[in-house]
Amino acid sequence: MNRVRMVGSVGVVLAMMLSAAFLTLPMKVEAQAVALEGVSFDVSKSLKDNLDSHIGKNIYINLRSGKTYQGILKSVGKKFIHLEKMAGREFFDALINIEDISAVELQFRALK
Repeated sequence: MNRVRMVGSVGVVLAMMLSAAFLTLPMKVEAQAVALEGVSFDVSKSLKDNLDSHIGKNIYINLRSGKTYQGILKSVGKKFIHLEKMAGREFFDALINIEDISAVELQFRALK
């Protein structure tokens, strides 16, 4: 009976030491953001000109109403933009009035 208790106690002590060792190991993992080539905004240009330079990119369009659309920017006209391959909506495109846009979001950095 004493031998069983001793083996059990040793097992508990080993388990505690092992868990303490895992808790004290350094777990520092850092992701680095890498700038994507040729992607930036130019605040000296108009919204239309900024959109023109991002045709073909995956973009988020925030409207003044609070609605957000995500998709591939297909084309930019004088008054409207054409957004295709919209996220969460298969086979849908959108025609959005440029004057209704309050913000544009575009991925400029990727995690490495």
